[in-house]
Amino acid sequence: MCNKVGSVGELMNNSRVIAATIVGAVIGGVAGYLFFTERGRSVRRQIEPALEDFSRELMSFRNTAQKAAGLANEGWKLLNDTLGQGWKLLNDTLGEGGKPPARSPSG
Repeated sequence: MCNKVGSVGELMNNSRVIAATIVGAVIGGVAGYLFFTERGRSVRRQIEPALEDFSRELMSFRNTAQKAAGLANEGWKLLNDTLGQGWKLLNDTLGEGGKPPARSPSG
């Protein structure tokens, strides 16, 4: 008797293996073309400057994003410190339970 759950799982696993094999073959074919044929070398020489420019732009974007993240982090710290001081002031004024502190020893 055939187990349907096992068959579906095996079919999905086989599909993944086939897809990975095809992707690997395509990548290998492109790499072989670019590195082992004269026309591929010519194409590679033409795209290398564009790839270098793209790489520089990505690094610049990364640096900008890191600076923005640092500024945002500093802003959150400042906001948290300010709110923390506000809550402390409120607690000092109202007391820890949110009620005004007693004004007299009997109160």
